[in-house]
Amino acid sequence: MIKCSTFYEMLITRGISFFTGVPDSLLKDFCAYITDHVPDNQHVIAANEGGAVALAAGHYLATGHIGLVYMQNSGQGNAVNPLTSLADPDVYGIPILLLIGWRGEPGVKDEPQHAKQGKITLQILQTLDIPYRILPENVEEADLCLEDLFAEISTHKCPAALIVKKGVFDSYKLKQTAKDISLLSREYAIQKIVDSLRPTDILVSTTGMISRELYEYRDAIDGNHSSDFLTVGSMGHASQIAMGIALAKPDRQVFCLDGDGAALMHLGAMAIIGSRNLNNFKHIILNNAAHDSVGGQPTAGKDVAFTKIAIACGYKSTLVVESQEELRDLLPPLLATQGPALLEIRVRKGARADLGRPKTTPHENKAAFMEFLSK
Repeated sequence: MIKCSTFYEMLITRGISFFTGVPDSLLKDFCAYITDHVPDNQHVIAANEGGAVALAAGHYLATGHIGLVYMQNSGQGNAVNPLTSLADPDVYGIPILLLIGWRGEPGVKDEPQHAKQGKITLQILQTLDIPYRILPENVEEADLCLEDLFAEISTHKCPAALIVKKGVFDSYKLKQTAKDISLLSREYAIQKIVDSLRPTDILVSTTGMISRELYEYRDAIDGNHSSDFLTVGSMGHASQIAMGIALAKPDRQVFCLDGDGAALMHLGAMAIIGSRNLNNFKHIILNNAAHDSVGGQPTAGKDVAFTKIAIACGYKSTLVVESQEELRDLLPPLLATQGPALLEIRVRKGARADLGRPKTTPHENKAAFMEFLSK
């Protein structure tokens, strides 16, 4: 394993001083180290990976220094546009170092949403003509790997990538943790939402802890998951999946369980939802101001007024709750109100240590869900 401090020094000695990206579970230790040791004006946790590439490009244009962009390999899709149409040598030739966590690596057991992305991670880089290296676990070999990759960046003025396998970085626990914005438990809030739904209501949940907690509660009740679509991948797109369903099923109430990081990743979705006057659309953002599934790195959720944004985008009504009492009192009005409506529930960070994962496959979830929608 490589100590986060050692790898950080390898980057600093090669001129890297600006860091940006979207946190990843395989990179969480290094991301935590960056958060604790890099000044705020040199580290930005971006809304999405494409935005991070653009931030690094802006830093290079202003300083002539290379920036580092960290991401899970699932974020490659978000990054493709600025990598090809901005940073590529055929356009502006902007050097950037990509640090990519390799979820779904072939031969390594992982969650189903990472299977395809894991298979094509290296192929995507090859297609984009982005030179890459797989980061070795040995410090001396890692240093040589960086030397080789920086030589390519310098020669070709191009983005280049370091691929990080599971377990490469030594453990580092985030010290710079913000206070919880609420004492309300996310799992409790999800349970109360589920309890308040009618038998015909449709629920779409975002990726990460939210879908896992929803699945476990359904298991505890009766084991019937047919009314829920678990968006196990595609971070930031749950609200548009829900909108597509709401358009097709105008006589059914559709609820989207979103997270603050997911909502921020593709915030423009709220403008599209608000523009269509969907009476049957209810948007619930569970906001803990953190990327809870990948190490607890902060989001901008603490300082963003989701309710004001929703109203500006055309939502008819918005509510914010921070306590069990407020949740109990305001859920009924949400159910009764005309959509599109938004409920922001402020919750604390963290989840149960023994929280499980869905036992059904995505294909089984899809089949049961589509059968439920057809009734």
